This record gives sequence, structure tokens and C-alpha cells, in this order.
Amino acid sequence: MELDYVEAFNLARKLRLENDGVGCLFQGIIRVSLYDDKGDTASIKAAAKNLESCKTEGLWDALRNYEIGYILLETGHAIKGALQTRSAAKMFKESPDLEAKAFYAVYAYFIDNSLVWLPFKSDNRETYLQMLGEASLKSKRFWPLFLTPLIWIYFDRKDFQKGLELAELGLKKAPNHPIMFQIKADMLYRLKRYDEAAVAYEKSAADYLARTGKSIRYWCSVLNLIRIYHDAGNETKASEQRNKLKDAEYKKLEKWMPSWIMDDLKDRKLI
Repeated sequence: MELDYVEAFNLARKLRLENDGVGCLFQGIIRVSLYDDKGDTASIKAAAKNLESCKTEGLWDALRNYEIGYILLETGHAIKGALQTRSAAKMFKESPDLEAKAFYAVYAYFIDNSLVWLPFKSDNRETYLQMLGEASLKSKRFWPLFLTPLIWIYFDRKDFQKGLELAELGLKKAPNHPIMFQIKADMLYRLKRYDEAAVAYEKSAADYLARTGKSIRYWCSVLNLIRIYHDAGNETKASEQRNKLKDAEYKKLEKWMPSWIMDDLKDRKLI
């Protein structure tokens, strides 16, 4: 599935003629997706300004705050992002709408998970997982926003097989979705299915290079291939990927690389 951002923006502009606030919100969401997919850092900055200007009400305003919270977290403003996300979660909490409940479940799961060590603290994590699972299957508009955190929850639980199954579910709903494809590759790596993970990330790197040039997700593929080939015992291939990091284009984007993979590679002296 090729993500058609031009058509998405066209539809959002048409929506603004009917409901300016909601159309504005979707323009912001599209810009966030552009950043997440193509690594367009200008898009996430534009999305922040875009979303701040949208005049929305009710659950649409909750979603606007939710997206702003994500942007703040992604751009290094952790405390502000957490507060913004909490504000959105409170608005979602009381709604009977399945999608609203699922947005709340994303926030609430991680809150419960962080406080599970406290005595006498209620633990509703399994309930939130069920909400996310149901919304991932039933939501037509926002299923990737529910399925993706659900996968990473199982990843954190080290249930990589479940994560792989969910990623494959996502790819059935949206074949060749580039982000979901990388998530599948991550799960294959964690399951130590190195040959399959390498094939997947080589394909992802080639696809992103063709679609976006040497973007953030292209370099994420390269970084992942370094450790996949290393862990598979193929130092020649690992070295080939490592040498790509000498590229000036990588240096420009290095600060945007995910901390979890950079920390892992540096801790193991792989880069």
C-alpha cells in the first residue's frame, strides 16, 4: 500500500469546507504521518503550528491535544508532552465511543504499567489491552494508532511472537504498509530470525531510498541491519552497513535517530 499524502491533503481541504476545525485537525495528523513515515522533520514542526491553530470541539479537540502531546514528546519536551497527553486522556475517558476508549487505553495502560509496583493500586492493564485489540480490528479511521502501541506493549513484555502476529494483522489490513513492515522486521529480529529480519530490513532500506531518499527510516533500516548482521555472525555485512554511516546525509539526521537503537549500538560498540 502506497501512502497517498497528496490525496489525503486534498480530502482534508475538502473537509475543511464542511467542518473547518476537523479538516484542520486531519491536515495536522497527515503532517505527523509524513514525519513518521518519510522522516520529514519540517512536517512535524508544521504540524505543531497547524494543530495549535485548529478550532475543534469535544472528542475532536481531545484528539487534537493527543496529537500535540505526541509532537511534544517526539521533539524532546517530555513533561509538556505528558501533560498534554493527560489532558486529552481525561476528555476521552468518559466517552462511550470505542475509538475514544482506545485512545484513553493507550495512555492509561502506560500509567498503570508505571505504577504497578505500588501496593493496593488497581491494575487494569488487561482491560486496556482488550480495548486496544478491539479497536485495532473495528476502527476504520484510526486502527494504526491503536495497533501500533498494542504491538509495542507486547514488545515491552518480550512477547515478540504476539507482536509479530499483530504486525502481520496490520499488513493484512494495509499490505506493504512501510511502517508496519519495519515493525514486523523488528519482531523477527527479536525472535532471532535473523535471515528473515535481514531480508525485511534490506527491502525496507531499498524501498525508503527509492521513495524518500536517505531519510530517517532509511537510516533506521541501516542501523538495524548493523546489529542484525552482527548478531547473525556476519561481520562483513555488518561492516558494509556501518560504513554507510560515514555519509554526510546521515550526520545531518543523526540526532533524529531513535535513542533506543542508538543506545544499544553504542553500548555494544557496534558504531
